[in-house]
Order: sequence, then structure tokens, then C-alpha cells
Amino acid sequence: MPVSAAAPAAPVPMIGIDLGTTNSSIAVWEGGQARLIANSLGEVLTPSVVSVDEAGHVLVGRAAEHRRITHPHLTAAVFKRVMGSAKRFRLGPREFAPEELSSLVLTSLKHDAEAALGQPVREAVISVPAYFNDTQRKATKNAAELAGLKVSRLINEPTAAALAFGLHQSRDETRFLVFDLGGGTFDVSIVELFEGVVEVKASTGDNYLGGEDFTQVIAQDMAQQFGLDAARLESDGTLRNRLHAVAERCKQALGTGKSATDQLHLDGQERSCAIDEERFETLASDLLARLRKPIERAMRDSRLKPAALDSIVMVGGASRMPVVRKIVARMFGRFPDTSVHPDHAIALGAAVQAALIAQDAALSEVLMTDVCPYSLGVEVSETIAPNQNLDGLFSPIIERNTVVPASRMGLYHTMHDGQTEIDLKVYQGEQRFVKDNVYLGSLKVKVPPLKGGEINVEVRFSYDVSGLLEVDATVLNTGKKHSLTLLGHASAMSEEEVATRRAELSRLKIHPRDDMPNKLVLTRIERLYAELSGPEREAVGQALTQFTMALNSQDTERIARERKQVSQWLDGLEASPLN
Repeated sequence: MPVSAAAPAAPVPMIGIDLGTTNSSIAVWEGGQARLIANSLGEVLTPSVVSVDEAGHVLVGRAAEHRRITHPHLTAAVFKRVMGSAKRFRLGPREFAPEELSSLVLTSLKHDAEAALGQPVREAVISVPAYFNDTQRKATKNAAELAGLKVSRLINEPTAAALAFGLHQSRDETRFLVFDLGGGTFDVSIVELFEGVVEVKASTGDNYLGGEDFTQVIAQDMAQQFGLDAARLESDGTLRNRLHAVAERCKQALGTGKSATDQLHLDGQERSCAIDEERFETLASDLLARLRKPIERAMRDSRLKPAALDSIVMVGGASRMPVVRKIVARMFGRFPDTSVHPDHAIALGAAVQAALIAQDAALSEVLMTDVCPYSLGVEVSETIAPNQNLDGLFSPIIERNTVVPASRMGLYHTMHDGQTEIDLKVYQGEQRFVKDNVYLGSLKVKVPPLKGGEINVEVRFSYDVSGLLEVDATVLNTGKKHSLTLLGHASAMSEEEVATRRAELSRLKIHPRDDMPNKLVLTRIERLYAELSGPEREAVGQALTQFTMALNSQDTERIARERKQVSQWLDGLEASPLN
């Protein structure tokens, strides 16, 4: 009897997850578009709240959110803000790390997706704040692993929002700013869309600024109205969370009206509290001022003027607040774009990224680029006076907002006579002193014991979008090379995947000086310098100096611009009748 061929198994879907401070959501790419997946309650937003009941059962989502008031000692929320830290949350007899609580939220989302899709879910693209450092990203990945999910990519939240917004744009070319104010974090990204390429130009943010802070200023004002001191609120978790809930309702009411009134049951009686828009704006003035700095930094880093932006896209639940939209309108002299659902955009964008990874045919003409949100560099010392050094300084090698994948080089030398080893310590951050940045790892480099300053070491950083940082240190005096691979948030990749990533990075390990188009310009300048004399020769020498400076900057855009200008100038020089 003939045997029929088995039907091919349906591909296991890769999902996109917005792991938020206040709410989380999940989406999948199906039928050429991203769609949100509802939870067991039929809601597409799951509160990022975890609680343990008296029987020891874990509750996640809406039910746990309710228990914030009734059982504050058994409930945890806003734990995303302390991801990667040593903080612990005690829920009854057990303590939980932030990543453990996040894993419970992810497990809940995973189960919702499996129920909706009818098959197991094993891989996910998970969003993180653009300004999350390496430690926070590792903690997020660890949370996913605890939930039984392999992280195919951690995508920056505003980048995900940009994908969700950018793909429905009908224009071939547009530049926009993504303003992402969530429950606990604030991110800003400048994005350019052209010919199917979604390119992030700059990302920055504030990991400790979000909707929860605006709720808190209302709660503090109400506490003063009711005569509640900090000691009582600290000791009475139920009262504290009830006050928070009232403040949250008032904040939401101010989103649709000019004033809000609510009630708080206090000391056996109902107490009324009220707040209007003007009062709220005054209370939140410091928070609103903090919104400006990341925006200004992103604009500076992108080298764009506000007029160059076609739109300002508002995402994140807290971006709904009129006081926030008002300050954005004031800064840019126009109303922001609210066409993308602020609570849905990031999960939908994460699903788009999952489809890009899976090489979905519907997205075959879309290319996504991102940037490194933090600078990466090494610890150095500087001589500030004879026999006096300033230690613990940070020397960036890959600057923040460099398009990834990227490969950059720095040149360093020994400090002391007879030095036999350099302890190359790698950090991430923006501060002048390494103690204020995030330590990533170190590499011991053996060197010959010569006089201080005579040993030169070329240090190359190669960084990819998955977080793999490869450090190569070459002792130029001997040619000996030392290497260190820091896997960052991609630390659970298999050996095969690591080998693949290394192969991809190896193609980037070419200093622009040795890149063929640049090499061609250099040799052409050198030839003309040898052929010419007088003022023309001096001009060619200046051109050589200028182009060399561009190469040393390792800024690919500047190099390309200078190369084009120098080439055109050389064309004119060689076409001159005098030559």
C-alpha cells in the first residue's frame, strides 16, 4: 500500500514582545502584517505586575495589578527599572530578582501566544529601552531564557516603533523623531526612511524617567493635601498603593479633560482630591525639563536641525499626557504625529523585526540599521605632570550612535619603564572616569619590557547588532595579537552562531586607510605630490593632510564626503592645462 508524504510542518513562529514597565504586549507577523495577540482576558496589554497568593500561586497581569492595593507585600511592579541590579523583591517567603519577575511576565505572554497560534513558541525579538546598558540587556535576555525563550534579537524600543511607523509611510523618503515615553523609561531616536531602508541616526534617553514619575508627583501632592507624612506611607503599603491608584486615575483623567477629581477613603471617611492641568504642569515642571535633554542630545548627535524632521512620532503610554505633547509642540513648533497607537507600536515593530530576521518575502525590500546607543572604550591614564598620572580615564573607541555593525581602532602606548603587561579594561558609557561607566571585561596583553611610551598597541573594537563585541589588541612592536570576545546580551548564542558572527565581523576589520577606494585616493594624491612642484605641490600636500585626518576620524560618512570632494578636486587639477 503506497504511503502518502507527510505534510510539511508549519514553521515555528518568532514573536515580538514589548516588555514594558507598566504593560507588556506580544505580536506576531502573519499574512504580510504584524498583529497583536490578546491574552486570556482578551486584552492586548498585560500589566507588568506579579503577585503571589496565599497558596503560593503566581499571578501575572491584571489580577496581580489589583493585588497591588489589597496585598502590597505580596505584589511587585515597576521592576523593569531595576533590571540588572542587585535589588530583590520579597513576595511572601521568597525573594525575587527583577529578571525573575520579568521572566514570569514573559512566560505569561508566551503561553498566550501558544494558545493563539496553536503551537509552541521558542524564539522572540524583545524590545528594550535604547539607553539600557549591557548589564540591563543581559538581565533581559536572562529573563527570556528563564521563560524558555531564545532571544533572536534585542531591539531598541524606539527602533521598533520606527519600524511600525515607517512601514506604513507612503513617501519614499522621510525623517522623523521617535519620542518614546513609557511607564518607566524615556527614549528618543532620530530615524531616516529612504528606498526601503529604515536607518537610525541617533538614540539616547533616560532610564529613570517615565509615566510612573508623573503619577508620583500627583501622589505626593495629594499626600500633602491629606496631611500624610512619608513615614506613614512607608509603613502602610496598602495606603501607599491606594494613593498611587488615585493619582494614576487623575493622571489619566487629565488626558481627556482640564481637571480631575477623585476620592480616597482615609481614616474612616471619604476625602476628596482635585487637580487641574495647570497645577499638574507646575508639579511636573522638573520632569518636563528632563525631557528636553535627550531630545537635544539626539538632535546634536544626528547633526540635524528641527526643520529637517518631517514628523515627531509619539509612542509609549505616557506620551498621551497633554502636558507632554504640549512641551514637544513648543520645542518643535508643530504638533506631534499621533497616528501610531502609543501602546501598540513597539510590540508591532518587534514583530516586524522578527519577520526581517526570518526573511519574510513581504519584507524582502526592507533593510533595518541601528546604532550603538552607548560609547565603548578602554581605561587609560594620562600624564598631567612629571611623575604624576591621572588614572581611571575613559577613552572611547566606538562612539555612541555609531551605525552597527562597526569596527573602530584606537592607538595606545605603555606608561612605565620595564612594563611587561597591559591590563586592557573595557567599559561602556559616556562619563569621563571609568568608575562611572559599566565594566564589560578585560584583556591581558603581554609586551616587551622597554621604556615607557616605546610600546604601541593598536586596539580594535568590532561590534555587531546582536551585542557581540570583539576586542583585538596588536602589539605593533612585535606584531603579536591578543583577542577577547565579549558576547554581551548575545551570550547564549551557540558556538556555530558565534563562529558566524565572527566571520561577519572579520570582514569589517579593515581600517578605512586600507579600504580600496580610500587607498586609491591616497595613492593618487601621493603620485601627484611627487609629480608637481611649487604651489600645486603644496596644495596636494594639504589635501593629503585633510584626507588623512578624515581617515583617522574613522567616521564613514565624513570619509565618504571627503573622498568625493578630494577626488573631484584632483580631477580638476589633472584636467588643468598647466598640468
